[in-house]
Amino acid sequence: MSYFNTSDNSHLSDPKSDANFKREIDFTPNLKDYIQASISANTVRAYRSDMEHFLSWGGTVPAEPGTVAEYLASQAGHLAVSTLRRRVAAISAIHEAKGLPNPTNTKLIKATLRGIQRAHGVPQNQVSPLLVEDLTHIICLMGNDVKSLRNKALLLIGFAGGLRRSELVALDRDDIEVARQGIIVTIRRSKTDQLGEGRRIGIPNARGPHCPALSLEKWLQRIPDSPGPIFRPVTKAGQIRDTRLSTEAIAKIVKGAVTLIGLDSASYSGHSLRAGLATSAAMHGVSTIAIRRQTGHASDSMLARYVRSGELFMNNAVGALL
Repeated sequence: MSYFNTSDNSHLSDPKSDANFKREIDFTPNLKDYIQASISANTVRAYRSDMEHFLSWGGTVPAEPGTVAEYLASQAGHLAVSTLRRRVAAISAIHEAKGLPNPTNTKLIKATLRGIQRAHGVPQNQVSPLLVEDLTHIICLMGNDVKSLRNKALLLIGFAGGLRRSELVALDRDDIEVARQGIIVTIRRSKTDQLGEGRRIGIPNARGPHCPALSLEKWLQRIPDSPGPIFRPVTKAGQIRDTRLSTEAIAKIVKGAVTLIGLDSASYSGHSLRAGLATSAAMHGVSTIAIRRQTGHASDSMLARYVRSGELFMNNAVGALL
């Protein structure tokens, strides 16, 4: 049952739940279109699942703060705190969209979430950052076959741009501009830019085989010189397909790459490129403003975990003694 298409409720098993969801979340066509355009597809899918769970539990729209608090308390310990916060965001979004009083903007809900966080919160698992030294080592070990050329360009552009997986696979030929100092990459839409205002990232030329611009140029020479996706699937026979690479493929490429230098692939993911740039830059004393300019992080607080990791051994008290 779609969060925005209430006519499709075939995949819920409980007819009462189907009817309840359709009755409680019944958007007009125009409103559905506008809300759909304002929220990313991944967020829509997550919110839809969250609302289905809340309604099947016995929640309603509109909901009272006490009902939402009881729902959160009943799920505490069974669901991750981050999942419960997203459930609250989904409940908030549906009330705001329908012009209803928002039950989540109350002291009761905020206090309930704080209590759950203190009782059940656990440190968030973080993927290992692919540090610049490891990345350059990997690039030197990779071959020059078609798939390796693609992977070199993908790893270097993803790292140098501090790109999310979704931003990396969304790149088209038209998004790349060659400049004397390097290349300019246009990110047309991202997780923090749902309005599609876009931003431009400069990636300077570098010396040696790990130059992102040079690696990208070698890969672009292998694909058609026409509008379309940059990073595409490559078959075992070396045939380049016309379709766009998936975000899941990015993770597989990163995991495969780190095994070349003996790293545990289980600790790495597609996010390791973005985390690697931020952490490596912090380790080399780059300011948070400069890092954010490259990665597009909205604030220093969002960047803090990478900076903290990168600064663990800078001006270290033990390092001055041993």
